[in-house]
Amino acid sequence: MPDHHLAQVNIALPVEPLTSPRLAGFVNALEEINALADAAPGFLWRMQTEDGDATAVRAFDDDRLIVNMSLWASLDALADYVYRGGHVEIMRRRREWFSPMREAYQALWWLPAGQLPTVDDAELRVAHLREHGPSEYAFTFRAPFPAPADRLFPHRTGLRGR
Repeated sequence: MPDHHLAQVNIALPVEPLTSPRLAGFVNALEEINALADAAPGFLWRMQTEDGDATAVRAFDDDRLIVNMSLWASLDALADYVYRGGHVEIMRRRREWFSPMREAYQALWWLPAGQLPTVDDAELRVAHLREHGPSEYAFTFRAPFPAPADRLFPHRTGLRGR
């Protein structure tokens, strides 16, 4: 059993309210995309309200933002879901639904196995990434850091060349 799990957060600024016809394609895909995540190898947890998604969660001092946060067994498991599955189609359409963000809108970090990330954690990690760039505290897919135990035993990283 791994000593650590990978937490991820990403935030997005919809171009219009989620109730608008322009966002209907995104909103209608949420249930399917969340089900794909829930069934993905290495998926452990995702933040959600009683509605089954996290679109009602408010954070980052901006009520317009939507927040997605989840926990994964490894960086490779998350990357497989994000870049090699059904989620890719949603990512291709993101410019239809979301405004480009000038600052970091995603952060990854390692948590001891058994812990869940919080919105407060996410806000701190994104702020740190924006101010300091990728580090062990908060990083990105482009600049990943191995789990703490893997830093002690580099042959265990399992990080594919990215």
